Amino acid sequence: MRLHEALNVQRGDVVAFTGAGGKTSAMVRLGRELATEGWRVLATTTTRIAVEELEQFPQATRWQSNLLQGKRELATLLDSKRLVFVYQEIRGDKVIGLPSESISRLVDEMNADILLVEADGSRRLPLKAPRLHEPVIPHDTTLLVPVAGLDALGRPFDETTVYNPEPIIERYGFPPGEPIQPAWLAQIVRDEQLGLKDLPATARVVALLNKAGNGLGRGRARRIAQIILASPKISAVAIGAMHAKNPVFEVQRRVGVIVLAAGLSSRMGGQPKALLKWGRHTVIETIVNTLVPFRLPEIVVVTGHKSGEVTHVLRNTSVKTTFNPKFKEGEMLSSLQVGLQAMSDNIDACLVLLGDQPQLRAKIIRQILNFHAEGKGSIIAPSYRGQRGHPILIQRRHWPDILNLPVGSAPRDAINRNPVYTFAVENDSILRDIDTPEQYAAEKRLAGLE
Repeated sequence: MRLHEALNVQRGDVVAFTGAGGKTSAMVRLGRELATEGWRVLATTTTRIAVEELEQFPQATRWQSNLLQGKRELATLLDSKRLVFVYQEIRGDKVIGLPSESISRLVDEMNADILLVEADGSRRLPLKAPRLHEPVIPHDTTLLVPVAGLDALGRPFDETTVYNPEPIIERYGFPPGEPIQPAWLAQIVRDEQLGLKDLPATARVVALLNKAGNGLGRGRARRIAQIILASPKISAVAIGAMHAKNPVFEVQRRVGVIVLAAGLSSRMGGQPKALLKWGRHTVIETIVNTLVPFRLPEIVVVTGHKSGEVTHVLRNTSVKTTFNPKFKEGEMLSSLQVGLQAMSDNIDACLVLLGDQPQLRAKIIRQILNFHAEGKGSIIAPSYRGQRGHPILIQRRHWPDILNLPVGSAPRDAINRNPVYTFAVENDSILRDIDTPEQYAAEKRLAGLE
């Protein structure tokens, strides 16, 4: 995935990079990507960068007032080079950036599609805490990208790894000299006095975890991202390596779950399928227990028939139940609509599960979540021998289409208007549910419960 896709930048954005562990690399990578796409990209810093880093830009020019008077010279540079770095002066081996008031002028008068700003310094260390005068984030920033280098993990928590570690020690008491832990890094990035210090009120935030590895390293990065996303101020966490061919491996966002458990269970003789015994638990408890290890931010169980009993069974869990007053109509659509309306505003996508699929495998849920993070599609579903099943992931941008469907429609009427990314699975658990006593008995036998 390319960086501009992961950050979802828009023309007119002012993007500020803070933190440590790859700010300049990220800014250069983003600028080059956008320039290749034909954007006119202006870059600068509000701090200092090394002189040799100017070599990464096609053009660097000293800021002068006549660059903004008529904008002719700057416009010419942007036309020919597409990516231009503007600075105030060079002192020795350091490039001095622009003061905040000049940044505001650039925003007001720039003849460019986007402005990129390195707004922090870290002496090329992978992690940092800001000093009193840091970071220097322009007030006009629309997207803040706090950066951290995952190569800090396991290294000593001291000044050889962390720029200005004292505020972190004072705030959290992390022991100096001890190996840096994933939870420490996550806490630093999401802290409003550290990684999010001086965040402009209207800016969107996408954190960037740079220098990510594969295998266990990728899993550790995902866990760090989940902890970071506990901050409501951060909308997403990009995981990648800025020097890789495809710099972003995945983007972790908040995914909620809707479990549809409102049906009348008429073919079960009115006995609620959600409350059927499944080993030592009920069907609905089994489904919830499968979901809990994923640490997803929100699980909503839509109830209807025997709502009170279902809610009671789930009383000791972290799930939220919501009642579908139209459950007697027997339509999946009304339950899904109720579930979507119950989702919090910061949820990016929902995973829709049926309330009578206790045999669903956790591996399939993990595959769906990974494909979503890798940007495979905005609607993702498993398939078995060409037949699509559940669960299905639906990004928020498709929710209005479902919410606006008329009575008598089915969710697939909205879903099938869009490309659906499907992936093959090795068993038919995604297709099997429990509708009759015979199916219930058969499923228990398959699960080894009889």
